[in-house]
Amino acid sequence: MIGPLAADIIGICGSALVLGAFAYANVAASLHKLLFNALNLAGAMLLLISLSVHFNLAALLLEIAWAVVALAGMAQAVRTRMSGPRP
Repeated sequence: MIGPLAADIIGICGSALVLGAFAYANVAASLHKLLFNALNLAGAMLLLISLSVHFNLAALLLEIAWAVVALAGMAQAVRTRMSGPRP
């Protein structure tokens, strides 16, 4: 079990990753979907860890949905990359 301070630090890092991914998506000339979704997944996972100490049902549901969407986006990005043009 982690303490409240550690949970806060982990949650803040998760929030920074999610916000960083959002900022990246808004300034990038070309979005690297795997990176974007990986950052979102990592952020959601850190926030879920934080929520194990500071529980909030609405935030828990949001972060689970965020993680599922990020995983789906990563899977799509990998499939697209694997089926791309071959020399």
